[in-house]
Amino acid sequence: MINIRPVSDLRNKFPEIENAVLSSGEPVFLTKNGYGSMVVLSLEQYASLTDNIEMKLIQADNAAKETDIRYNAEEVFSRVRGRING
Repeated sequence: MINIRPVSDLRNKFPEIENAVLSSGEPVFLTKNGYGSMVVLSLEQYASLTDNIEMKLIQADNAAKETDIRYNAEEVFSRVRGRING
């Protein structure tokens, strides 16, 4: 179940939010004036979202060191769109 709380709970009920994030393994969504403001994640949750991206960036850096070929943003995004759209 999605856990949505007002951002004021971050200040007033931090231990409760921390426990909810750590015990459920799910993020807590915080709102301000009825609109989404931020998401609270555990370190493990954050790492699971970013580790693969960081690994791919390291691989890209290493590949770039091995060649002089460079692509501009338009070329890169055109290739990405082509792969996404088939």
